Amino acid sequence: MMGWLALAVTGAGAFALLWLLGVPRTLWSFAGAALMLGAAGYALQARPGLPGAPVAAKKKVRADEPELHKLRGEMFGRFTVNDSYFIAADALVRGGDADKAAKMMLGGVRSAPQDPSMWTWLGMTLVEADDGTMSPAAALAFRRGIVLAPEHPGPALFYGLAQARTGNLGAALPWLRKALELTPDKAPYRGDVERTLRSVTLFAAMKAQAQRERPSPR
Repeated sequence: MMGWLALAVTGAGAFALLWLLGVPRTLWSFAGAALMLGAAGYALQARPGLPGAPVAAKKKVRADEPELHKLRGEMFGRFTVNDSYFIAADALVRGGDADKAAKMMLGGVRSAPQDPSMWTWLGMTLVEADDGTMSPAAALAFRRGIVLAPEHPGPALFYGLAQARTGNLGAALPWLRKALELTPDKAPYRGDVERTLRSVTLFAAMKAQAQRERPSPR
């Protein structure tokens, strides 16, 4: 019981630190993933004598991400025909039906194959459907969005953000820098793009430092 209490206190402290540092909420999933891994490790070690038993797969309910959706609206526009696809896909992801969300966005792409925002959000939902991994299909969707709108910062930004969320910080940074280069100085979302780039740069530096300090195997 005390172990779980300590874990809860640690989690609260970690998220408070992220808030104080001004890290965008769209990147808080890094901390959440780390805490979940810690919790899983504790659970496994705390009661190692329990026999294994098959269990039914449960839907992975996701927390809502209003900041991410707000940024999407600012970059790609609001109250468009695409919104019906975006809103439905968001609801399915929240409810744990990321596979259905990806199928929903695939339908959107088929209805508007030249729309870069549709391809970009198809990439985002495919990452969710693949449990936070960048599959070839997701990468292809993002790159199609970039090809269709090479001067728009949106596809590059969300591709970089998705790469960062999957843990591939090295691949994320070039796309985030590209997104900032493409963002107009007076765009209302420029601050969000700048903060995202700074945060991922910081995470990448911390990761590199940790790897340098890791003891070499004897």
